[in-house]
Amino acid sequence: MATSYKKLWKLLIDKDMKKKELAQKANVSQYTINKLNRGENVTTETLEKICTALDCKIDDIIEFTNDEQ
Repeated sequence: MATSYKKLWKLLIDKDMKKKELAQKANVSQYTINKLNRGENVTTETLEKICTALDCKIDDIIEFTNDEQ
């Protein structure tokens, strides 16, 4: 299984928000945003902060895909 944050990036576009603004609003580092951008794993605490900042649910920002895709 691979982690995809495409939903998160689409949500940011819909909310007209930059990644830097998300980092500030969710109180996460730019390094964490970069990890998300590369599809790397982050803690559930980080995902919770992002969901709180964007007023959304976890399945609005993340999805799991087959490694083959």
